[in-house]
Amino acid sequence: MRPIGRLQDENQARRFGDLLSVKDIENQVDPDLHGTWEIWVLDDANVETAQQAFEEFTRSPDDPRYVETARATAQKRKQDQQEQTGKRTRMIDGRTLFYSPPVPIGILTIILIVISVAVTLLADFGKKKQFVQPLSITQYQFRGDVLYGQPGLPEIRHGQIWRLFTPMFLHFGFLHIFFNMLWLRDLGSMIEARKSLWTLLLLVLAIAGASNLAQYLMSGPTFGGMSGVVYGLLGYIWMQGRFNPASKLSLEPQTVLFMIVWFFLCLFDLVGNVANTVHAVGLIVGIAWGFLAARLSVAARRG
Repeated sequence: MRPIGRLQDENQARRFGDLLSVKDIENQVDPDLHGTWEIWVLDDANVETAQQAFEEFTRSPDDPRYVETARATAQKRKQDQQEQTGKRTRMIDGRTLFYSPPVPIGILTIILIVISVAVTLLADFGKKKQFVQPLSITQYQFRGDVLYGQPGLPEIRHGQIWRLFTPMFLHFGFLHIFFNMLWLRDLGSMIEARKSLWTLLLLVLAIAGASNLAQYLMSGPTFGGMSGVVYGLLGYIWMQGRFNPASKLSLEPQTVLFMIVWFFLCLFDLVGNVANTVHAVGLIVGIAWGFLAARLSVAARRG
């Protein structure tokens, strides 16, 4: 994937993108940091042809034949999108069970789901403390309504490093684990398919570790769930799709909107007791990682 040129006018840039599509040249039109619109060609074998077409186009971008061709292409694309939407049985927001995932489910994603479900069932949704305590970020107990535990994460300081990550496997209700696993299945599998198993593993560990630690510092050890990781993966894919089209990672705008709305519903306590710090830090880590990785990838291709 390589950039072949920039245009100041968004309409002209998208018009040229449509013209390339007519020639069966896959392309991406994106804004850059300079306020212009950059045209990317996805297959390097088409770069020379696209550059020649770009030079011709820039001599007369408002030529009626260009305008008409672009209009017809845009109309066909809109119809194709509507047909595709009609065939979908579910968007990625988890509203219904019966659908085909966007990519085959990944191996690591399966492992994370199996562990989460097994731990949740063994712990009886958090009721059996003998299973909850070894996986919590630190040991704690209640005496009446008072929480007791040693400060400063003594277990982690003495080598039980896994406690930074294992709270992500604890879930305290059916809907809690159900929707987390649906999102993990889609987002995790997408990263495994487009990047690698190791990329997903590093993301999960970094997001879980940072978000769990932040939640502990904010409100103590009584939390668990995969939602921080889910928000982090969402942020990573969002930034990759926005700033690195070659990654082939992308989200529907409706999906991003759904998750942002859900984030604020949780933040304002409209859906019950939720570990909001996990959500926020997970999302921030994912966005930062996705943005930096995208910019580095683009810079490497240009260099």
